Amino acid sequence: MLESALVWFRRDLRDYDHAALYHALKSARRVWCAFVFDTDILDALPGRSDRRVEFIRESLAELHVALQAKGGGLMVRHGPAAAEIAALARQLGVAAVFANRDYEPRAKARDAAVAADLERDGIALHLFKDQAVFDGDEVLTKGGTPYTVFTPYKNCWLGKLEDFHVRPYPVDRYSGHLAPPPDGGGVPSLADIGFLPTDLERIGVVPGMSGGAARWQDFRQRLERYAEQRDFPAVKGVSYLSVYLRFGCLSIRQLAGEAWRSGGPGAATWLSELIWRDFYFMVLDRFPQLPDGCFKPEFDRVLWDEAPALLAAWREGRTGYPLVDAAMRQLAQTGWMYNRLRM
Repeated sequence: MLESALVWFRRDLRDYDHAALYHALKSARRVWCAFVFDTDILDALPGRSDRRVEFIRESLAELHVALQAKGGGLMVRHGPAAAEIAALARQLGVAAVFANRDYEPRAKARDAAVAADLERDGIALHLFKDQAVFDGDEVLTKGGTPYTVFTPYKNCWLGKLEDFHVRPYPVDRYSGHLAPPPDGGGVPSLADIGFLPTDLERIGVVPGMSGGAARWQDFRQRLERYAEQRDFPAVKGVSYLSVYLRFGCLSIRQLAGEAWRSGGPGAATWLSELIWRDFYFMVLDRFPQLPDGCFKPEFDRVLWDEAPALLAAWREGRTGYPLVDAAMRQLAQTGWMYNRLRM
């Protein structure tokens, strides 16, 4: 047993079925929990009123209360994440930092820098699979290489899936090892981190684990009709769970497991969407050029027509195609189209 450890929450804002939290609690006598509002990300945002930031802040407030009820709490810092986590680990004198894996190239580079920094003081960084059902070398072609086409990846994924892969981590079994924050913990207000409130309440988005659970319960009643209704904008056919999965207010194991066991065309179609999510993470992990380049490097040499006016029309929803324009206006207005807020 380690004497003490720190769990670094990122895109996993829940206190149950949480890989890093479970392994830390099982491995250490005292476990503290922390989150960092990463200024390397926040400072690059286009404005100070951002629905995602408010969603994260409200989700953290709920998480802090949930951890307090188990004897712990949440320490929240505001600054460059790599520096803040390393400083907090040294301040607490922990033997290790536990976190869940990320797959985006910039996040992986950040984690590598944190690991190197911590190692100088003899502190380990342990990373775990949590936001995907399969990752790493778990789904490969017969030749041992990553898949580059979704359908064969999906077939292999389904062939490997067993109950073990969607079994929840029993966090509560070891929750007695949670330690209260030395400073009392708590979550800063939006104003404290330089942001303004948005209209989340008006548009009916309830952040956090409770909001995710309510949305999931609503969708479960419609899951069997998902395959036939998902393509009709006038029908309430989709799950509306993307943001909750993005920030880990729901467990991917829980959702994939229930869809897998349910069977039927609706559940199978939705499970395919969740498998696509794993495929996306795998592609980002194995092909790090993708955020800034083409999947096939030779396509980077293609010369494209410069048409800034047409690009602006597409971005602003002025293409003349009503469905496309309505979707682009909604994305622009909600802010969800800026998909780099990963913490």
